[in-house]
Amino acid sequence: MMRSLFSGVAGLRTHQGKMDVIGNNIANVNTVAYKSNSVTFQELMYQTTSNASGANQETGRAGINAKQIGLGVTTGAINTSITTAGASQSTGNPFDIQITGNSFFIVNDGASNYFTRAGSFYVDGAGNLAMTSNGFNVMGWQEDPNEPGTIKQDTVTPLKIMSPANMVSEPEQTTEAYITGIIDKNSTGVSSKDGQILNISFYDELGYSYVAKFALRDYKADGSPMGEGEYRMTVADLIDSTTNESIIGEHPVDLGGAQEITLKFDTKTGELIGINGGTDPEQKIAMGVQMDSMQSKVNIAFDTVTMYDNNGTSTVYGAAGDYNGNYAGRKVGDMSGVAVQQDGKIYATYDNGTTKLLGQIAVASFSNPSGLEKIGENLYQTTMNSGQFDGIGKDVTADGAGAFKTGVLEMSNVDLSQEFTEMITTQRGFQANSRIITVSDTMLEELTNLKR
Repeated sequence: MMRSLFSGVAGLRTHQGKMDVIGNNIANVNTVAYKSNSVTFQELMYQTTSNASGANQETGRAGINAKQIGLGVTTGAINTSITTAGASQSTGNPFDIQITGNSFFIVNDGASNYFTRAGSFYVDGAGNLAMTSNGFNVMGWQEDPNEPGTIKQDTVTPLKIMSPANMVSEPEQTTEAYITGIIDKNSTGVSSKDGQILNISFYDELGYSYVAKFALRDYKADGSPMGEGEYRMTVADLIDSTTNESIIGEHPVDLGGAQEITLKFDTKTGELIGINGGTDPEQKIAMGVQMDSMQSKVNIAFDTVTMYDNNGTSTVYGAAGDYNGNYAGRKVGDMSGVAVQQDGKIYATYDNGTTKLLGQIAVASFSNPSGLEKIGENLYQTTMNSGQFDGIGKDVTADGAGAFKTGVLEMSNVDLSQEFTEMITTQRGFQANSRIITVSDTMLEELTNLKR
């Protein structure tokens, strides 16, 4: 009689434990990246009142099964649905990040690494990328100092993306430029007193901007005409873009060490055939500027200038950089934005048009993610059954395993319909086990009443 009482108590206790799990799931229905738990029951143990016996070949009597009385139920396992992704919630915050796949963010409290699926991050006062809930640092890899623009996948460290060095982009001196367009021999510009004016804007090593002015003419310095298909280009002025004043008196400009050069065109094809009597149309002339902040010359290419009929108008112009826009130089840039790519690489953009790689968010993966231990605050830690973290992590996109989505958070994977159904069955199970105790008590009462 007492066995049924204890079976009922075990049933109550086990169903209460399941209800605790269900209640926790429902409570966390809106918790970021929460992974729901489920309970599996198992039999507690059995009392064998009679052992089994085998068949007797001599007497022909069959075997007898064992007689066993169960002693209740217990919790067999509490499983975490850790590989089932929750729904996506759009937030628009660039530091809200969702992982697709089964990887985990790596965060650190200053002493130990932990793991999370909750990608709600922010940049703290020290410039570190951190979790909003507890301030733990998000871990990743830094830029390789020996190979700028590439990531060195080494032991993970805190991602300091807003360091003073990252807040600005260093200036760059202009080293290449080109002059292109059409010179029309019938245009009034090349035959005028001032000539056909063209400008090249450039930067020095400190990021200061200047404008070099040049003039194209079809006549010599003494006023006599140039040869057929020939034009001379002279230095006209140098303007400080900050003050918009001429500084050529303080900082003279030259073209290959001279104040002028001669361009020679083929009068039949209109193509440039040489500079200063040479026969190489791809020859570059180095523009020199005498200033301390201008440590190298600007190489000017002319090979795309042509001499065509353009309805009496010359449309020749100059531009900094090569034909692909490289080496044009730039001013000092202030950080204007930060973006996280699908592979976790973090890039800063600057108002001078440059971008810079700041680091990469690393992730951890485990052979048995369900073996991770929940420790609260949306965090997990490794156990002997989850597999260990190697301290380095991996690229989230490695082997096509997943990717990052920015401006999106992973929500809880709790299925309310499933939880309410489980709640009903758990409630009925609890009620049924309570009846075991009630009926057993009634039977004991009848037994004690036999004495009367």
